Amino acid sequence: MRRTLVIMVKEPRPGRVKTRLARDIGATAAAWWFRHQVARLVRRLRDPRWRIVLAVTPDRAGLASRVWPDDIPRWPQGRGELGQRMARMLQAAPCGPVCVIGADIPGIKRRHIARAFRALGSAEAVFGPAPDGGYWLIGLAKRRPAPRALFEGVRWSSEHALSDTVATLSGFRIAYVDCLRDVDTVDDLRMTAEGARAT
Repeated sequence: MRRTLVIMVKEPRPGRVKTRLARDIGATAAAWWFRHQVARLVRRLRDPRWRIVLAVTPDRAGLASRVWPDDIPRWPQGRGELGQRMARMLQAAPCGPVCVIGADIPGIKRRHIARAFRALGSAEAVFGPAPDGGYWLIGLAKRRPAPRALFEGVRWSSEHALSDTVATLSGFRIAYVDCLRDVDTVDDLRMTAEGARAT
C-alpha cells in the first residue's frame, strides 16, 4: 500500500496567509515567510517512502500557481471550514496510509513523518500534537472508512482542537507522535528559531 503525505498550503498572497503573524511583522513579510517555509519543507520531506501531494487553496489559483514545484501533484482543497477540507483530502487519498500536515511547522523532519507512518502499522489513526492543544499531523491507516462525524464540532484554533478531533474517532486505535510547534505569531517564530539553534 502506497503512503501518501498531504501538505495543506495556501497561495502566499499578502493579507491572505498567516494573518496573525502578519499583524506582528506585516502582510508582505508574513507571505514571504510562508512561501519560503513551504519550499524548505517540501525539499526536506521528499522521500521515496511516500508520495507528497499539495492540497492547495484557493483552488483555481493554487492549481495554476507557479510558486509550488511542478513535479508534485496538487489537489484542490475545495470549500468549507478546515475540518471539511481535511476530511476531503483524507478521503481523496488512494488505498494505503495517509498523513495530512500543515505547512507552517518549521520543525518537521523526515523522521517525524516516518514515525507517523510506522505508527499506522498497528494504530488506525495517528496525531502529532502541538503545544497549544492543536495538532500538526493527522493520519489514518484507511483499513476501514473514516467516521462520518470526523472533525464534527471541533473547536479549531483553540486548546481543544486535538481532544475534540480524537473524540470524533470513537473506537479507533490512536497513536501519538512528536509534539511540534506551528507558527501563528512572531513569538512562535522566535521559539521555533531558538529550538532549531538548540538542536
